[in-house]
Amino acid sequence: MICPYLFQAFADRWTPDANQLLKGTITGLTLGTTPAMVFRALVEATAYGSKAIIDRFLENGIEIESVIGIGGISQKSPFVMQTLADVLGMPIKVAKTEQACAFGAAMFAAVVAGVYPDIQAAQKAMGQGFLSEYLPNEENHKIYLKLYEKYLCLGKFTESEFSNNSKTLNS
Repeated sequence: MICPYLFQAFADRWTPDANQLLKGTITGLTLGTTPAMVFRALVEATAYGSKAIIDRFLENGIEIESVIGIGGISQKSPFVMQTLADVLGMPIKVAKTEQACAFGAAMFAAVVAGVYPDIQAAQKAMGQGFLSEYLPNEENHKIYLKLYEKYLCLGKFTESEFSNNSKTLNS
């Protein structure tokens, strides 16, 4: 069960309109805030940024029904992946291979070289499948949708308050 935190993190670099001058915002910290709470807020902020990107695709008519995670965090942190699935409200499959991009390039090369007639055949022959799948928890997704709205508000505030002063702040 999700406990809505008393603070939020906003990481603008993960949004579709990233402002590279902003570093991020964490609000609502108290003397009782633990490192685990800060970590969770950062994980959620990253997931909300991913949701903003997916929402932009959907707004522009590009259908997305599921996500495939590759390498790194997707293979090492079930907590991060489940949080992402819950925030997005869609399943996430984690590719078994640690080198998914290299495998994809090799598949396309095999098609160009004539080893396989098309990418689907190359995927079937060369693909390693999925290591795991994370299905969204609907209760958590509903809570995260409400928190996502707060994230968006925090992002607008951060953008309006700090974008004009960011050069001064970083000097």
